[in-house]
Amino acid sequence: MGARVTEANPAPLRPVLVGRDLEAQLFVESERCTHVGRRETRQGGGRHLPVADRDAGLGQWPDYDRAVLIYSMSVSVDGYIADRDGAFGWTAPSDELFAFHLGRVRELGAHLCGRRLYETMLPWETDPSLRGTELGAQFADVWSALPKVVFSRTLDSVQGNARLADASVAEEVAAVLGATDKDAEIGGASLAAAAIGLGMVDELRIFRIPIVVGGGTPHLPPVTEDIPLDLIETRTFGSRVIYERYQRVHADSD
Repeated sequence: MGARVTEANPAPLRPVLVGRDLEAQLFVESERCTHVGRRETRQGGGRHLPVADRDAGLGQWPDYDRAVLIYSMSVSVDGYIADRDGAFGWTAPSDELFAFHLGRVRELGAHLCGRRLYETMLPWETDPSLRGTELGAQFADVWSALPKVVFSRTLDSVQGNARLADASVAEEVAAVLGATDKDAEIGGASLAAAAIGLGMVDELRIFRIPIVVGGGTPHLPPVTEDIPLDLIETRTFGSRVIYERYQRVHADSD
């Protein structure tokens, strides 16, 4: 089933998350270069300086080649990652989307998650039945090998390639990004909200599911100040899920 790559209307290029209109499962085929208006991003990890701005000597984002923190989730059209009953079965990916998730997770250096997401994903490390397909076996291998930091007030221990966080969100994020040259991902609405509040999330990657659930767990928290974004990549899958990739615009990037 062929995927259709689309380009966003180049005007405007910068959506903005405003207050409660801020819009947290999984992630994952290697990233492709996509042009949006005059902006181009390179494949791979690290901050993605718009090519036109780089050539003009603009875009002075600090530590530009360092690993970045990504918040990636499947989200309903009305902005929820779980419905009013706490269910998220409607986010189950097609084979095409699952393969995309596999490739993207393969490129990560670490993952930070809350207890619920950790427990949701743990069977990929412990349940052999999930290896029943080639894609499932590959994903299980990739996920099992990925270092994970779990934030929980109730767990005394964790399994697999994971450890419990023993410092603040800011300290753990800084430690993870400092220990890898690959990008890291953060998951779980509450944990991601804390990182967003600290200004530590560099990219939002949204898999927009064609469903309205009418309430539940919001993808994004309320904020006190606008957060301008660049839409740097979009893709529509055969299942009609739309992938939206946004990069945070820093004040000195104009």
